[in-house]
Amino acid sequence: MDLILEPWPWYVAGPAIALVMFLLLYFGGNFGMSANLRTMCAIAGGDKYTDFFKFDWKKQKWNLMFVVGAIIGGFISANFLANGQAIDLNPNTITALEDLGFQEVGESYLPGEIFGREAIFSLKGILILIGGGLMVGFGSRYAGGCTSGHAISGLSDLQIPSLIAVIGFFIGGLIMTHLLIPIIF
Repeated sequence: MDLILEPWPWYVAGPAIALVMFLLLYFGGNFGMSANLRTMCAIAGGDKYTDFFKFDWKKQKWNLMFVVGAIIGGFISANFLANGQAIDLNPNTITALEDLGFQEVGESYLPGEIFGREAIFSLKGILILIGGGLMVGFGSRYAGGCTSGHAISGLSDLQIPSLIAVIGFFIGGLIMTHLLIPIIF
């Protein structure tokens, strides 16, 4: 008997996210992945170098468990829950990606031209990783949080700065997709 695996439907995943957010708001927590980097730097002694890392990181231990859960969940999903089927992409998207030089579009979630060993360990790949990491790091610090923190936690808490940040994230994503990716590839 073949087990057919499907993504969770929106009417299950959406309320599950809403329940988690309600519990976080109720217990005074907030959600975001970039906050974990600050916590890890504080644990490693970053408070000796800057006041930004001087805070009670022990109150953020629960958020570190979220990262561990995300890593374990991603591993389980990729190795045990993937159904091996090609990704169902719009034909226009496939054509646009093939025009940029991507091969085997839709056969995996991560294109080899960006995430394959040869690509990552090339000069171009290393520059993209370093440049992208610096931009994401600077952007999340400048915006006071990452996309998940602002889009999920900040918006559910009705914070106007989070709405502005999310609009900026979408504009940045559109610029990257339509202007920079064609130049890079």
